[in-house]
Amino acid sequence: MNRLFKKVILTTVAASLVLLPLTAMAKYPPKTVSFVAPSGAGGGWDLTIRTVAKTLKDAKLVTCNMPVTNRPGGGGAVNLAYMQTKKGKGNLISVYSPPLLLTNLTGTSKFSYEDTTPLGRLITDYGAFVVGENSKYHSITEVMDALKKDPKSVKIGGTSSAGSMDHIQFLIVARAAGLKNLGEIDYISFQGGGSVAQVLGGHVDIISTGLGDVAAMIESGKLKVLAQTAAKRVGAGKMAEIPTVKEQGIDVTFENWRGLFGPKDMPGEAVKYWTEALSKMVKTPEWDEAKKRNGWDDAYLNGPEFKTFLSETNAKYKVILDEILQR
Repeated sequence: MNRLFKKVILTTVAASLVLLPLTAMAKYPPKTVSFVAPSGAGGGWDLTIRTVAKTLKDAKLVTCNMPVTNRPGGGGAVNLAYMQTKKGKGNLISVYSPPLLLTNLTGTSKFSYEDTTPLGRLITDYGAFVVGENSKYHSITEVMDALKKDPKSVKIGGTSSAGSMDHIQFLIVARAAGLKNLGEIDYISFQGGGSVAQVLGGHVDIISTGLGDVAAMIESGKLKVLAQTAAKRVGAGKMAEIPTVKEQGIDVTFENWRGLFGPKDMPGEAVKYWTEALSKMVKTPEWDEAKKRNGWDDAYLNGPEFKTFLSETNAKYKVILDEILQR
């Protein structure tokens, strides 16, 4: 009887050890999942991930805490390096956009989108070019004409690093406008924020930023937007009054997609949870209102579709960078 009793006990213990990981997995999500904007407060990444967290909570799609942390530096490269320390974890999610690819292609970061877990592409924003209310420039073509005469005559500011999105989107428009020697154009990075103060103070002539970032700017009346890079006018109210660069005779567009990413090798149960939550979120009225308010276009792709998109887009960006930077 004793031998039989011991066998039963050992079998029960062994079964418990096998079932323990499954029980742990069933408890996902944890109480808190950190949401990260790889930039300072007030930028496009910050706006996007805070809007996502609020929408998920308001629509009652997610019950865990989603505090937002700002981790700026290197056009997103600092946070991307930090994410490598969370490999295999399911408690961190970050927002990214083209700089995730650009920082790797320009050599700023050795890490790329392949060192993350793409969870979903959410929206497409567009580039916007902003000047102070008393600026001598009234259109993007006037800016380009000045640069053609003297590439040092206009100082461009942005919150991304040199060679990253705010810089590159301006150069793409400049290239389409017929400018040569793009490397001679002065670009000043304000990664900690403060680009609005810089243009108001006359330290830079124009800000290259995201269209979704300018809503509050234009309401103040102290700034005016010369152009945006969509194929058509988007948004509502004053946002819809912003002309496209195409309307001003520069035949080019630039899409600033944004999506969410987990650390590399994120656990399957975490990937499934967030993929399902995001797929439901993009169908909610709360998300529709956020898109309209910020001038965002719907661009949802699930994880596998997003990964394919990233691979194809990375190849396209490489061609553009090689040409612009004459590598």
